[in-house]
Amino acid sequence: MARKTVERNIAFDDVRQLYYVSMDLGRDDSGKRIKQYRTFPTLTAARNGLREFLAHREQERQSPHHQLTLDDWLEYWMDTIVRPNRAETTVYAYQKIIDNHLSPALGRTPLLKLSPRDIQQYYSQVQRDAGLSSNTLRRHHDLLSSSLRSAVRQEMLLVSPMDRVEPPRSKLYEADFYNPEELKRLYHLLEGLPLELPVKLAGSLGLRREEICGLKWENVNFPRRVLYIRQARTAFGATIIQKETKNRSSVRTLYLPEEVFTLLSAELDRQQREVPSPSGHVVLDHKGLPYSPNALSLAFTRFVRNNQLPRVTLHGLRHSFATIASFQGASLFDIGKALGHSTPATTGRIYTHLIDRTHEETLMRVSDALK
Repeated sequence: MARKTVERNIAFDDVRQLYYVSMDLGRDDSGKRIKQYRTFPTLTAARNGLREFLAHREQERQSPHHQLTLDDWLEYWMDTIVRPNRAETTVYAYQKIIDNHLSPALGRTPLLKLSPRDIQQYYSQVQRDAGLSSNTLRRHHDLLSSSLRSAVRQEMLLVSPMDRVEPPRSKLYEADFYNPEELKRLYHLLEGLPLELPVKLAGSLGLRREEICGLKWENVNFPRRVLYIRQARTAFGATIIQKETKNRSSVRTLYLPEEVFTLLSAELDRQQREVPSPSGHVVLDHKGLPYSPNALSLAFTRFVRNNQLPRVTLHGLRHSFATIASFQGASLFDIGKALGHSTPATTGRIYTHLIDRTHEETLMRVSDALK
């Protein structure tokens, strides 16, 4: 038997032995009723739950924060939740999204009147007018989702409008990379130049540019021939900071191949003789100062362009490392561990061409077995 109504807005399910309370949240933009259901073990508990819901809804309608705008809430959320608990780079990125896009478009909208339709139209508008990619727009979606979930938890909203918003579809990122011959040519052209060390840290070890810029001599263990990846040097706006790596899985220990070991030894000897770095950084610019990530990327891009090499970014050398490792038979798990990915799924999502190659090899093996 299905649910049977026992009182207005309360039904009993005799299979699950639970009472269902229907909570009316109003109407959506098309005029259709929006309902939320909660279950209770007894009729008394169901009645109390319904009574609390109705009292809360009435209090919400009468309370002073009824006119609280999205701008007001985002300011509170940033000051009390985001800034004390998130990295400076995250705070900076969130504030730019709010100041440049969310506040001008939706900031004056009362929080209680912010609808899924408002947000969906915002996505279309900002993508059309500002030319933002769907991947960038997804960060706007994540910010709104997080902030409005907090509003629900702090009882400023009964339900988040984001629950009924269609998120922007992320586009698959296609990484540019060098094949072994192209990477060898790059290495040959860089021999003896200041960029040789950072480029080989990216191409032969798979380091992120922030990890290269943040690498310190204290994390180079010459007797054991390993690097400890513990810190990153990150830029947000005009500010550059030294911080912990991207996440826990990014903390890793990497073996030093002979060519990288030799380059590090020579660079340490040079710095001790010529330009000792007070900060202890391994990779220095022409002024003897630690590189900023953007400056290092720009220096590499100029070198590639001036030498008529295939267009690849510094980050593309990390992709080159992963691709060449796969060609040499390394598994997605081992590649992901070297790169500092949290799971093999992360590696597979970024490097779909590696998965395609694995599938090709598997199909060829089956085909060969059936000949």
